[in-house]
Amino acid sequence: MKTLAIALALLSLSAAVASADTCVANADAKKLVGAARTSFLTKCQKDATTACEAQATEKKLQGVAQASFTKKCLKDAVGQ
Repeated sequence: MKTLAIALALLSLSAAVASADTCVANADAKKLVGAARTSFLTKCQKDATTACEAQATEKKLQGVAQASFTKKCLKDAVGQ
């Protein structure tokens, strides 16, 4: 039971850390504006899409499950 509690605590901690590392947060931290911000966010979203699709493939998701996972993954990665 303690192991489960520790695992859940670690997962929630990693989710909190990951949420601070979004494309939008990174663009804000770099103080990007205008075309530089748009370019950065476009590239970041493209990279996130590739990573999320790879994770969905790794988890062997298909159809609606894959689409749902990818949509949530992208939302978390981009920060919008």
